[in-house]
Amino acid sequence: MKIWLREHRFALAEAVRKLIKTPGSFAFNVLVVAIALALPIAGLTLLENIRPVTQQLAVEPEISVFLALDTPADQARALASGIRSALPLASKKSRIEFIPREQALENLKEKTGLADALTTLGQNPLPDAYIIRLANIDVAAVDALAERLQALPGVETVQVDSAWVKRLAAMLQVMRLALLLLAATLGVVVMAVIFNTVRLQVLTQREEIAVSRLIGATDAFIHRPFYYTGALLGICAGTVALAAVTLALQPLNGAIAEFARLYASEFRLTALDPLIMLMLLAISATLGLLGAAFSVRRHLARLP
Repeated sequence: MKIWLREHRFALAEAVRKLIKTPGSFAFNVLVVAIALALPIAGLTLLENIRPVTQQLAVEPEISVFLALDTPADQARALASGIRSALPLASKKSRIEFIPREQALENLKEKTGLADALTTLGQNPLPDAYIIRLANIDVAAVDALAERLQALPGVETVQVDSAWVKRLAAMLQVMRLALLLLAATLGVVVMAVIFNTVRLQVLTQREEIAVSRLIGATDAFIHRPFYYTGALLGICAGTVALAAVTLALQPLNGAIAEFARLYASEFRLTALDPLIMLMLLAISATLGLLGAAFSVRRHLARLP
């Protein structure tokens, strides 16, 4: 175990020493990789800030159930148990509000100012209704629930107010897929940059590598410093990208605050959770390690 740790400590020190010898090239490569990493990190930051807002908006899609005009009052009130039983198990906490036709008429008079015109009708044209505010239900299950409610006795019309929820969910899904494709594409770019960086190092040190082989150095011993070089490049680039995105939130929040104030909102962008940042650094280090591994295995095999 001590020998293994000593070898890795030597490989890490060797990688750091060679990077320090070429600070300009290393800084340029870090900048290029950081630019590639900053785009998906910025997209993830935006999605993570929007997600709580969208969850709050989408928790209560509504269904309005209008009964037939000739439905007796007792039967109309008793329909609440049938509506409750039609709900999925996960959404049993949904709120069901019964609105008698008399109350609906009074509400219409107050909101429209057409009290005199409605009085001349002689009778109440509005039916009894139920308003169901759904909780913990998948958007795709709302239409199926509406069909079950339509089949209940005495139900005339069922109106689903979830079209906007579907559009919002679809838009977020498109954004997630676009971010995933962008991250995959730029991940390949990151690996290509590190692949080329390590290739240049291999070609520069080919005489040193040849001597190491002559004195009995194993391939693992020779490969290890290059692996650490790629991982260090990935970690440094990831750190720069995270710092750049975090700093960019400050001027963005200034502009967003003015816009949000028009809608009486206090929405602002916040930095990613530290655990997510650590995961992103691990991913960037892994990309660097993979790029270095591909490059080393390919080009060292060609050396005599």
